[in-house]
Amino acid sequence: MTVRTGGRRLSVERLTVLYDAQCSLCVHLRQWLMRQRQLVPLDLVPADSAEAHRRFPGLDHSGTLEEITVIGDGGQVYRSTSAWIVCLWALAEHRPRAHWLTTPAGRPFARATVLAAAKYRSLTATPCRTDGEPGGTCAVEGPEPGT
Repeated sequence: MTVRTGGRRLSVERLTVLYDAQCSLCVHLRQWLMRQRQLVPLDLVPADSAEAHRRFPGLDHSGTLEEITVIGDGGQVYRSTSAWIVCLWALAEHRPRAHWLTTPAGRPFARATVLAAAKYRSLTATPCRTDGEPGGTCAVEGPEPGT
């Protein structure tokens, strides 16, 4: 994948996925991503963590708890639907699907999937509180992951 910036193209060679470590759905998807064969390496970092703040000091970290955020090694920032698509694009078995999801036919499907995930998340977790500090807290309803 290449991104145009200022008339030149930047190649994406590594992606950082910021995910909500207190959300059971997010943790499940993180584990799924890690099991996939990656064409572009994915670093999965808890959103609003000390590590996320260290890596990306200028980022709106409270927003990363509200929606998936993916950052390319050239500074590209993808959020929401675009973030999910770029995650799939990084995976060997799912790159063709990612390309289709960027088409006029596929984009509504991608958006509907992201909205469904957000609805599921809203039903299973209480909203996050960060109080402007790294490592905000979110309460997840139900059993602990892995039980």
